[in-house]
Amino acid sequence: MSPALITQKMGRVAVLMGGHSSEREVSFMSGRGVLEALRAQGIDAHPFDPAEHDLGELKAMGVERCFITLHGRFGEDGTVQGALELLGIPYTGPGVLASSVAMDKVMTKRIWRAEGLPTPAWREVASAEEALAAFAELSPNDEPMIVKPAREGSTIGLTKVTLASQCAEAYRLAAQMDPLVLCEQFISGDEVTCPVLGAGAQARALPVIHIVAPGGNYDYQNKYFTDTTQYIVPCDLPEGEEAAIQALVLKAYRTLGCRGWARADVMIDARTRQPYLLEINTSPGMTSHSLVPMSARATGMSYEALCLQVLASAALDNPLPQSLPAAAQNTPAAGA
Repeated sequence: MSPALITQKMGRVAVLMGGHSSEREVSFMSGRGVLEALRAQGIDAHPFDPAEHDLGELKAMGVERCFITLHGRFGEDGTVQGALELLGIPYTGPGVLASSVAMDKVMTKRIWRAEGLPTPAWREVASAEEALAAFAELSPNDEPMIVKPAREGSTIGLTKVTLASQCAEAYRLAAQMDPLVLCEQFISGDEVTCPVLGAGAQARALPVIHIVAPGGNYDYQNKYFTDTTQYIVPCDLPEGEEAAIQALVLKAYRTLGCRGWARADVMIDARTRQPYLLEINTSPGMTSHSLVPMSARATGMSYEALCLQVLASAALDNPLPQSLPAAAQNTPAAGA
């Protein structure tokens, strides 16, 4: 299909950005980049902020597809996806269930563990006292422990605890963001990430990126607003490790029922070289510092081509039927 026909097929597109989450600022950065890239390719694309406009307005605008660049809650967690399902407007990224599950790090880890996929040991905690008990359990040799909100992104509210005395403050910080707090075993080693594009058997993993942050601290600031973090792609991992991580990430992606695109974060134990799945992001960043465009670029795919491919994958989990089945039409209304 020619580029002109592909562009025409996309119809009117809304790029959803901003939103209500704590990642609103980064979402605008992603959204503006995607909007500019789509327009440069002739796509009839328009910005849309769900925090300022009712999603129902999308129908009145004649929107035929949505490119979701919302990050965090109320955008990456299945809520917007569910609304778009009801509106019948195809959207990018995983569907309602996969988005909802992936946003909940505890539920994600339960599913991965049930499927035999490696993920660091963890405990859900509901108080500072429980966080202290988790530290004793997960860090028996005074090793670090990660404390973070279970349903936040971009390391917001995360603390690397190295002393028992830090548990109360770490819990307080995480609980400000989410009443469900996760304490997780810290894996010391190489931090890597791996994007996936596509769905089902056709899904493919892109090159793995080795992330080397200042002091090993890949926090919100180092992710988006500094140039001191190193991103090594093609990665410098020992022979065979990249392929093994790509296979692991593909299995993790398919296990959660993801489609369209996502990006999984992995830690590799420095001593054993065992990779551990941390989480999966179902609405990855598309800023100048973002990792999916960086990985795609290593394969020769431009930012603009990536945006167009993701947009072309927009879909619905359950398209509404054009008309009700005959049996449903003959069913008496409730209370009749």
